Amino acid sequence: MSVRRLFLIIGVILAGAAVYRVSSIRAAEEWLPISPEELKMTSVPEAPGAPAINLYREVDRDDSNFHTPHEYNYVRIKVLTEEGRSYGDAEIPFSKDQSDVINIRARTIHPDGSVVNFDGKVYEKEIVKGRNFRYLAKTFTFSDVQPGSILEYHYMIDFKEGYVYDSNWVLSTELFTKTGKFTLKPSADFRLSWSWPNGLPTGSTQPAESKGVNPIVSMETHNVPAFLTEEDMPPEEAMKFRVDFEYKYFGEGIVDSDPEKFWKREGKKHNDYTEGFVGKRKAMEDAVGTIVAASDSPEMKLQKIYARMEKIRNTTYEIAKTEQEQKRAKEKGSGSAEEIWKRGYGDRDQIALLFMGLARAAGLEASAAWISTRDNRFFSKNVMKEADLHRYVVIVKLNGKDVYFDPGSMFTPYGMLPWWETNCPGIKLDKDGGTWVMTSLPDSGDSQIERKADLKLTEEGTLEGKLTVTYTGLEASTLRVEQRNQDDTTRKKLLEDLVRHSVPATIEVDLTNKPDWTSADPKLVAEFNLKVPGWVSGAGSHALMPVGLFGGPEKHIYEHTTRTHPLYYHYLSQKADDVTIELPLGWKVSSLPKPGGRDAKLLVYTLKVDENNGTLHIGRALKNDAVMLDPKYYPAVRSFYESVRTGDEEQIVLQPARGSGN
Repeated sequence: MSVRRLFLIIGVILAGAAVYRVSSIRAAEEWLPISPEELKMTSVPEAPGAPAINLYREVDRDDSNFHTPHEYNYVRIKVLTEEGRSYGDAEIPFSKDQSDVINIRARTIHPDGSVVNFDGKVYEKEIVKGRNFRYLAKTFTFSDVQPGSILEYHYMIDFKEGYVYDSNWVLSTELFTKTGKFTLKPSADFRLSWSWPNGLPTGSTQPAESKGVNPIVSMETHNVPAFLTEEDMPPEEAMKFRVDFEYKYFGEGIVDSDPEKFWKREGKKHNDYTEGFVGKRKAMEDAVGTIVAASDSPEMKLQKIYARMEKIRNTTYEIAKTEQEQKRAKEKGSGSAEEIWKRGYGDRDQIALLFMGLARAAGLEASAAWISTRDNRFFSKNVMKEADLHRYVVIVKLNGKDVYFDPGSMFTPYGMLPWWETNCPGIKLDKDGGTWVMTSLPDSGDSQIERKADLKLTEEGTLEGKLTVTYTGLEASTLRVEQRNQDDTTRKKLLEDLVRHSVPATIEVDLTNKPDWTSADPKLVAEFNLKVPGWVSGAGSHALMPVGLFGGPEKHIYEHTTRTHPLYYHYLSQKADDVTIELPLGWKVSSLPKPGGRDAKLLVYTLKVDENNGTLHIGRALKNDAVMLDPKYYPAVRSFYESVRTGDEEQIVLQPARGSGN
């Protein structure tokens, strides 16, 4: 958002936050009364089989005092089963740079009403480390937790003095919630708006603001279902019930109920910024003259400019520096395209817009687009929240087609976007406010994992030899981004673990080359020595070899019979396995599986096995052309992967030479 000194805090950290009510935590009122029904409870009909439930959540927040913004949480959990005892290990996440968790009080109440107060140690551990925030958690363990116990705790989140934050109430948790109460006392210095993009739980009251001098926004929830986590599901923030709050200056913008007018106005504002950023045409022409030649084709010019942007130091991907460190380094955060070019560093948006200015100076038609992303949530035009569009990409007209670029996202190959920016709505900016566009989605063939194995089979049934795994497109760039701050030892272990995960057997694997982790090359190549002991087993006078050597990821996928959330894949992709196996001298093939597979339109599986002069060749391929599938298609997807497992379990029947080990 654009308010000075207004900073965003991730919703999960703020979930359960609260107003510090001066009179509410008097010693006599520290704990709410517990009913006999709560003490005796062994189950709830609304959540059959639940290991535990939230009997009560209270989330109160106070932004009204500029110097002491804070939040108060009160949680009461009922442990119902032996499995539910795990909730005795409590974890309270927070952002170290912006807040602290204080005044933690906890107790265990047994079904007979006896109380065990927590008097142990509270620990602090790091759970996520990002560029701008360090995410930590205060952790502690309740005493004497048993099935039937009530676990009760409350705490305060103190925020950094002088800051007001956008925030949210996350209404869904991993436990069923019987009752939840939420309040927010807003800052009087800003205009507050709120929305609930994923709807509200049945039986909830809508957030409403009280009238008077000191208004409070409040709501209640009842019988909120537990939030279920499933494999290959959309981001939790896009699925959970939540209420989002956004602050703006009273003089900033116009309160508008028309989404088209709102986004047109915002589009004009962002167009003014981007055009001003690249406004010095002469400076861009001088710069591009050092990159391209006049005789270069338009695409060659663009490729050279894109490659040059990779050499600009990208501050977005660096570990955050303190204000004092930035001053010592004399680094500047803002500036024009000319200034970014001269000083040689900038953030991802600045680098993207510099690319746009250079492309124009090279004679290409280039425009900025202001887009959403889909890594944390999904965009809704009707919500009218400016921060929901938050990334600049560049659209260049090449051979009559619009091609999307984001050189500000490290390791992204030329002509592609990082997966979280693909298939996303945004505004192609112009002086009239822009037009809505949808970013490109690469074909599945553009992002592959290709495994080529040249192996020998020993008479003892062991496979050993060389394996080359080539990650292309988004498969390569995603790995590079995730591993950008890791050392060679950690990266080596990751690549070896990925191979271990792909083979449904105990293996020995050793990375033998040094993959290129530092470029935006479309390919990331890893080479290994591979040994798979006992892959071939004996059956009488014959030996059996499964064909699905790299079928590990599909072996246990989608085993649940029901599905709640949509199936969600980050990008379209393919896997291609090319396995050559040299048989021991004198061994013969008795039978081979017939060519097979399954074509389910968006999902395709093929398998082919042949033999030539004592050498087996196995070709296996999987293609996924789906991004989001409604849960109603889950049975079909599950059936498809059952076919994959069946195909992978097909056996090659071998006849060992007489006197061999099998």
